[in-house]
Amino acid sequence: MKTKNLWESFHHAFDGLMHCIRHERNIRIHLTMGCLALILAVALSVKPIELVVLVLIIAAVIVSEMINTAIENVIDLVSPEFHPLAKIVKDITAGAVLFSCIAAVIIGCLIFIPYLWALL
Repeated sequence: MKTKNLWESFHHAFDGLMHCIRHERNIRIHLTMGCLALILAVALSVKPIELVVLVLIIAAVIVSEMINTAIENVIDLVSPEFHPLAKIVKDITAGAVLFSCIAAVIIGCLIFIPYLWALL
């Protein structure tokens, strides 16, 4: 099913994003934590390059969660009953999200700790 124009493509993409926000708890958690990190970055006046790094890692976490959600939904569609390979794929994509979250926490610590330490 091809879209007729560019705006229709953006509309579908926005629908997908809104679906995830409405129906996926983990996306809401990632967005909340990302927004809090950005608010803290602005409050601490982090360097512009550090802000860019934060935005990129926040985006990477959210994108990985959205891809995980899409893959899980496809697996549920094609394999409604339990299958060991379906479990492996779901575990791998969840692991990818976990890995991106761990990286985000490490990057956040590397950026924020010096600023917070300077406040003491």
